[in-house]
Amino acid sequence: MGSKTTIALTPEQIQFAERSGWRKLPMIAGAVGLAGLGATAALGMGDNAKGALFSYLVAFCFFLSISIGAAFFVLIQHLVRAGWSVGVRRVFEGLMAPMPLFLVLFVPIALGMGKLYKWAKMELGVDPLFDAKVGYLNAPFFLGRSAFYLIVFAAVGYFFLRASTQQDKSGDLSISERLRWQSAPALMLLTLATTFAAFDWMMTLDFHWYSTIYGVYYFAGSFVTAIAVATVFCLLFRRAGLLGPAFTVEHQHDLGKLLFGFMVFWTYIAFSQYFLLWYANIPETTIYFQFRLHTEWLSWSILLAVGHFLLPFIFLMARSVKRIDNLLLIGALWLVAMHFVDMYWNIMPNLDFRKPPVSLTDLTAFLGVGGLFFAIVGGFFNKNNLVAVKDPRLGEALTFENF
Repeated sequence: MGSKTTIALTPEQIQFAERSGWRKLPMIAGAVGLAGLGATAALGMGDNAKGALFSYLVAFCFFLSISIGAAFFVLIQHLVRAGWSVGVRRVFEGLMAPMPLFLVLFVPIALGMGKLYKWAKMELGVDPLFDAKVGYLNAPFFLGRSAFYLIVFAAVGYFFLRASTQQDKSGDLSISERLRWQSAPALMLLTLATTFAAFDWMMTLDFHWYSTIYGVYYFAGSFVTAIAVATVFCLLFRRAGLLGPAFTVEHQHDLGKLLFGFMVFWTYIAFSQYFLLWYANIPETTIYFQFRLHTEWLSWSILLAVGHFLLPFIFLMARSVKRIDNLLLIGALWLVAMHFVDMYWNIMPNLDFRKPPVSLTDLTAFLGVGGLFFAIVGGFFNKNNLVAVKDPRLGEALTFENF
């Protein structure tokens, strides 16, 4: 089932030292998160409530996408019995840890849905398209579906993290086999929840348009960003003397290849959506691009095309870039930033389609949700090994080479 190796991991390589700066991450990030959410609530009083809610929705969808992408990565590795990734899988599991948090973070969206979604307060007879979709677009059904998505995300995150960390303690090899066959149904549920969450939380901000591949679009961005964030953590951990042979330049190279490949996949899906909707020339669908190409949002559209595809395509193509720490770190951080631009570009034109409504709440909401997100990630790393040390395929990961 696994491969034997004489290479060993020391406790210093898989756990934070008692005085390590990494142990302070939960406290610092948590304080930033609470301050950010408090500032967002204060700035969102009165007439600014709608803008603050839109800023919050951007941050919510952005950070949730990191956990979703990490969950897809972890489940796929279990399903295909991947050996090379065992050394870095725990980092992705750490990014899954905040999934239950989003059950709580969704409360402001549920309470403010009347300001976020036009259809939430509409009456029949005002808009023919709303009349046709009212069976789907109504508050009780919307909240019920949202609860289902969030429970699926939380359950997947909790179950797979619990089983993986239990194996570290018990050494029970059957856990790996159980997680393998359980990954298939979990992937189906995760795919369903991700697709319809993207439909409900982002696409219905303007219920006049629709895209059958919008869920795939959100998944593609989520997967790229999860790989990018995990790559950043792995590189920083190695600089701190952690992970040891569990994360070498060979693993780094593979993460770089995945980053490059799924960045291209995101571009393919993004262009496919644009090409098919624009070519069909149906007014109800082309309005999505009308707002983003014929207003002041055009500069953001160009930034997304150049920054999320052209520049990283050129930068990450070379083999050497993927094997040089600082260059891959720059590429990964850049793609994380571009994913945030993507979320902002998808959501914010529904607040103001004429020009980007950049405000201070964009920053405070980002710090608020992001702070709590990384507080939980840091807490998970503090309490658990940074490598799945009892996984039967760890030996394969420790001796992995690219050919």
